[in-house]
Amino acid sequence: MSGLAKILALRGAKVSGSDAKESTVVLALKQLGAEVFVGHAAEHVPAGASCIVVSSAIREDNPELVAAHERGLPVIHRADALAALMRDRRALAIAGTHGKTTTTSMLAVSLTALGLDPSFAIGGDLNEPGSNAHDGTGEIFVAEADESDRSFQKYSPEVAVVLNVELDHHANYASMDEIYESFEAFVARIVPGGTLVVDTDHAGAAELAARVSGREDLTVVRVGESEGADVRILSIAARGMTSEVTVRLDGRELVFTVSVPGRHYAHNAVAALAAGVALGVPAAELAQALSSYQGVRRRLQLKGEARGVQVIDSYAHHPTEIAADLEAINAAAGAGRVLVVFQPHLFSRTQQLGAEMGEALSHADAAVVLDIYPAREDPVPGVTSDLVIAAARAHGADVIPAHSLADVPDLVAGMAKEGDLVLTMGAGDVTFLGPEILARLA
Repeated sequence: MSGLAKILALRGAKVSGSDAKESTVVLALKQLGAEVFVGHAAEHVPAGASCIVVSSAIREDNPELVAAHERGLPVIHRADALAALMRDRRALAIAGTHGKTTTTSMLAVSLTALGLDPSFAIGGDLNEPGSNAHDGTGEIFVAEADESDRSFQKYSPEVAVVLNVELDHHANYASMDEIYESFEAFVARIVPGGTLVVDTDHAGAAELAARVSGREDLTVVRVGESEGADVRILSIAARGMTSEVTVRLDGRELVFTVSVPGRHYAHNAVAALAAGVALGVPAAELAQALSSYQGVRRRLQLKGEARGVQVIDSYAHHPTEIAADLEAINAAAGAGRVLVVFQPHLFSRTQQLGAEMGEALSHADAAVVLDIYPAREDPVPGVTSDLVIAAARAHGADVIPAHSLADVPDLVAGMAKEGDLVLTMGAGDVTFLGPEILARLA
């Protein structure tokens, strides 16, 4: 939502809105001339408003939404607003159950480094240029396409990327069949003559590619490590907290560096490479520009080091993401231990995938598990972090429950030894613990 507000303000619109609390995002929007209120109230909807834009997280009883309905104002979903902003550009949309933010960020940074000045809208903040959105002068618009509420079906990209397809967002999808139908509807929106880039090393994405391959006006580009890939990953060599990736594209080998460790991030980078090439960006230039990507906030982001202990923050909250990030961190830790502070996200997700979350955590040397972060959801009877803890212990994990964030910094600082890596992990407010842990270690 803040990215949309920023682009609208930069395009000359008068923008106002509300957020739950003060933040650097609120301050940045105010500096652009937007009027931002803290807290939600009917009187925050301006007298001269022409419409209001909402996300799926806004409930029907929100006082500002109620006021808009009472006044007969048009209510526009954020995806419709983003689709309108992309309409006059060459749109590139990044979708998938995992990796959307990272891949979108890689493209935004690398295309900017090449002087193409793309517009972009991302679900996270870049480490550079330090924003989640930009209104560029170039013809390309790179957008993260969210499947969680089916809103990515609003877009009509020239190039679309599907990184993986898995069951998630259980409040909106009851089965894998519904997930596939939703992704197929997204692919059907690609403009005639457009391109779908799909990572066919992931079973769900490969199945999607098979389902849509009969469309004559669509080019399907397969990326991955398998021999049948159009853009084939030949090697991924770990270099501490980075990776060196070698790919073959159109018979030519290209080598470049990915600034975050792990096989999954290398796959994200190669998908970004294939997508940019589909838009006509020279492959060799784009490969080198991808090396300039320095990461995105909360995607294995190094928060600091104290007393020989590195503290890293991860947004991972789905079992596949948890396992992938732990695989990457274990490779980077060397002889040190990996200590995880994990916060399950959403009651619905924990109810369905709590056992898998626990199994994934067993790849850490020790884990502290917090209570569930509810976000927009109400509690579900019987669904607690105990589901995750029990599964983790069943797989041999060393797990400590923690019911208060305030207790965690001292607990972890007491556990950590020189050479260890501490990973704060989850999509909730666990991210705020990193600086507190560093302060206790100092």
